[in-house]
Amino acid sequence: MIRIALLSNPRSTGNRALLPRVRSFCAHHPEIFHYEVERVDQIDAALRTIARVEPRVLVINGGDGTVQATLTELYHGGQFEGTPPPVAVLPNGKTNLIALDLGATGDPIEALQRVLDLARGDDLSDHIVTRELIALTHEIDGVSDGLKPVLGMFLGGAGLTEVLLYCRHKIYPLGLPNWLSHAITGFALMASVIFGIRAAFLPNKPAPVTVSLIRQGDIKGSFSVLIVTTLKKLLVGSRMGGGTAHTGALQLMAIDQNPIALIRALVAGLFGKLGSGIMHGVHIRRGDEIRIEGDRSSVILDGEIFQAALGSSIVLRPTNPLPFLRLAA
Repeated sequence: MIRIALLSNPRSTGNRALLPRVRSFCAHHPEIFHYEVERVDQIDAALRTIARVEPRVLVINGGDGTVQATLTELYHGGQFEGTPPPVAVLPNGKTNLIALDLGATGDPIEALQRVLDLARGDDLSDHIVTRELIALTHEIDGVSDGLKPVLGMFLGGAGLTEVLLYCRHKIYPLGLPNWLSHAITGFALMASVIFGIRAAFLPNKPAPVTVSLIRQGDIKGSFSVLIVTTLKKLLVGSRMGGGTAHTGALQLMAIDQNPIALIRALVAGLFGKLGSGIMHGVHIRRGDEIRIEGDRSSVILDGEIFQAALGSSIVLRPTNPLPFLRLAA
């Protein structure tokens, strides 16, 4: 019996060293159906093949782009009859935000063993959670461009986009461990935002944007941090809780391009107070539709860059929930 279908992308950075171990693990565990793709346009066909073996769990082994593309195809493709199997994500990408939210940390092979142990059990219900996804589309003068929405769980914009691009293009190529790369990026963020230092080796200054929420008005300005997510463990210390029909499934946090506001948010997060009350310069909202507009309104959704040209909008809406497998107890 096939317990797990494992979808791997050999071209992801993490798999260059990991994939031989993954292949060896799968060779010793016939309950795992291992399917490898080298391009995102192969994922739909991969999922249709995987659906035929009827796995109890679908595991994604790849970078952030692979996870995003798989979730997009899974949601739109209809490869599985009825509800698809719960999805688990190995901690293999550079940021691993989705894996972290689902309790998959540390060594990817150990996480895969944990998934297999759960899949061998009689009842997965205690470990299945649902998550809405963010559906990203473009609109020009209020009219959709007609393209299929791209789905993900974490979106960064404004100054956070500049920081993520800085980390990707200037720090990751140095070949440093992830933790050190992220630490250097954090120091660069502090230097540019808190101390106002401007230099070619630091992240670019964010451009002004307008963020609109239905029935909650607009938030305008330059932001050091702009986050929209459906993840539960990202906004550390926030008390926003789960979304409802009245509050909305999309969590938004925007922090003004102001050192005092950023420090307030960091301190509030450390003490578990973020989102518990009004804080000048820190905007925390929930909604079911969020629009981002600006001259350079670039955003990064689960590691992939999207940009709206002047006069167009990036529109975010929640999807219906998908099942995921949570590894943490």
